[in-house]
Amino acid sequence: MPLPLIYHDDYSPEFPAEHRFPMDKFRLLRDHLVESGLTCDEALIRPEICPRDILALAHDPAYIDRYLQGELSREDQRRLGLPWSEALARRTVRAVGGSLLTAELALRHGLACHLAGGTHHAHYDHPAGFCIFNDLAIISRYLLEAGRVQCVLIFDCDVHQGDGTARILQDTPEAVTVSLHCEQNFPARKADSDWDIALPRGMSDAAYLQVVEQALDYLLPLYQPDLVLYDAGVDVHKDDALGYLQLTDAGVAARDECVLRRCLARDIPVMGVIGGGYSKDRIALTRRHGILHHSAARVLAYPQ
Repeated sequence: MPLPLIYHDDYSPEFPAEHRFPMDKFRLLRDHLVESGLTCDEALIRPEICPRDILALAHDPAYIDRYLQGELSREDQRRLGLPWSEALARRTVRAVGGSLLTAELALRHGLACHLAGGTHHAHYDHPAGFCIFNDLAIISRYLLEAGRVQCVLIFDCDVHQGDGTARILQDTPEAVTVSLHCEQNFPARKADSDWDIALPRGMSDAAYLQVVEQALDYLLPLYQPDLVLYDAGVDVHKDDALGYLQLTDAGVAARDECVLRRCLARDIPVMGVIGGGYSKDRIALTRRHGILHHSAARVLAYPQ
């Protein structure tokens, strides 16, 4: 069957054009995947809004209410770095619903990819780093509590440490948090993931891919997870505004194929979320994010 791709028109609400967060990248990613022939708009799967009780599996109910009602404190607004609006609040809970649906489809079909997701800086009771609700933690808690999986492994390749995910899931041993990140980068105060793989500034394709391969070859047989949540951040790219690593387009594609192929070779379902990526050149950024979806389609078409 074709690669399940999850998207909703809510993902790119009206947003200040000069803001450093590229809110239009989700819509532009959809346009790129359609124009490149990977999919068509009618084939994209539209998610529902994530119910509040599912959000509350990983977040303080009082914090959920404060955010959805537009009542964040000044400190929380500073931590978040995004201007509140009803459209952004709707986009936020819709995107978590999209990640949940992506996980469900990955369990059903072996592989599925979201055109958003990877909000790994969101904490239990406050936002941070452009992240409001932590989709990776929510998915993990939801599937574990529902008995759908016995072990989830989060393989986070965003250039920034998944600190919110690590802290929310620190007492959930069945959710294994793995973060490959640039050591000298946001956040300044790192959390303790189950596995933190801190990378030096300037690391390029070959050295980075060796780390990814060795990590997967060790961790997948060690934990034998029922599902891998793969955060395919492209802020590892040499041209990213917030990165400090030196991967090329080819290196990002090799990373994505490596992760997906190693999971599927062990019959482990894997879902992909796009994670971070920051650039004023929106077209280049969009193509960078699309590497995940094109890589996933290649892996499905040519499994060996």
